[in-house]
Amino acid sequence: MATYRTSLSFARLPDAGLNSFAETVVQKMTGNPAFATPLVSLANITAAQTAFANAINAAMQGGKQATAAKNAARESLLGLLRQEATYVQSLASESLPMLLSSGFEATSTNRAQVPLSKPMVERVENPGSTQLGLRLQPVCTARAYEVRVSHGANGWQAVGVFTYSRPILIENLTPGTTYSVQARAVGGSTGYSDWSDPVSHMAM
Repeated sequence: MATYRTSLSFARLPDAGLNSFAETVVQKMTGNPAFATPLVSLANITAAQTAFANAINAAMQGGKQATAAKNAARESLLGLLRQEATYVQSLASESLPMLLSSGFEATSTNRAQVPLSKPMVERVENPGSTQLGLRLQPVCTARAYEVRVSHGANGWQAVGVFTYSRPILIENLTPGTTYSVQARAVGGSTGYSDWSDPVSHMAM
């Protein structure tokens, strides 16, 4: 039986991505019967995430002090998330669906390479003007995710390769244009999974 470790790759997310990841973890663990007694209270993670979000906004105004405060808030949030990841792994190391229900992603300890399953698009959002935010259901053992878009009669155009499944930011789009979005997992014995079913969404 394969066993799973909670991935700590969230530490490599950009600031906005880490902030959104923490929100997702709190949302998915709230009321989740599989994780009834979290090692770190969800209230504490929410407080750290809120402080980090505020520090990000303050740092946008510039200044070394604001940037240092943002970095400190980031490290505080990461510390709490790492502790929670350990707790999730202790309960769900043999159940991938249970682990993923926490909002964390998984890394398999089974060294055998297997074909990657097709990723599923959980939702597409409008985080800002000319942008789409893509959230994928994580694929175990995937090293990265390749994303492409199309619109109208135009063919598929590559967006890039991302080392995390959510949130993936697609930028420089045309407001009012509806785009189709697809993603595929990278890794495994076949190199790539099949492309996800296309999902359409309008850029604002």
